Amino acid sequence: MANANGVLDPAAMPAAPDTAERPGAVILARHGEPGLSRKVKVNAAGYRQWWAAYEAVGLAPDQAPPAGLKAACEKAGFIVASTRPRSVETAKLLSRGRTFAEDPLLVEAPLPPPALPGWIKLSPRTWGLLSRTCWWFLDYHEHETRAQAQVRADEAARQLAALASGGQDVLVVAHGFFNAMVGRALIRQGWRCIDGRGYRYWSARRYERP
Repeated sequence: MANANGVLDPAAMPAAPDTAERPGAVILARHGEPGLSRKVKVNAAGYRQWWAAYEAVGLAPDQAPPAGLKAACEKAGFIVASTRPRSVETAKLLSRGRTFAEDPLLVEAPLPPPALPGWIKLSPRTWGLLSRTCWWFLDYHEHETRAQAQVRADEAARQLAALASGGQDVLVVAHGFFNAMVGRALIRQGWRCIDGRGYRYWSARRYERP
């Protein structure tokens, strides 16, 4: 898929499948619940630290994948996860020993908090909504713009479609918002979402080519 800089790396790609009469499905799944509490109030600097910890933490203990997602994983010919620990651990629970790829192309779109005064303290959930709104509508960013993330989502969709072209399903274990961006990119490329389960933890959306 892509290298650590998000650039296409042919050496990291699985062997290109032969094109089938009908491609497999692309299933975009969100990771399980991370092991980091949201029951805190923090200012902008505190939220930046909280998000950094969220990016580095794995899953909360004692979680079980839903049966439908496990079944989709068993049928998938390819399993690809974001490189974030919460996605990798989710893929391990689903794959049950099967080999899967890890790709930085699939990491979550950034959430830089706007520079509000330090006395303003909000929950991580509220900061996330505010940060996403500013990033999406006002192009407030620190490292990756909305346009750059869209290019990344378009490329991810193209690569996933290429994997599915051989007729085998592709299961992606990644993140809520970036999955939505990839899903819209797939639709623009001619795919349809035929089964949507929302964007909560362990949820999944199935895309097929007519």
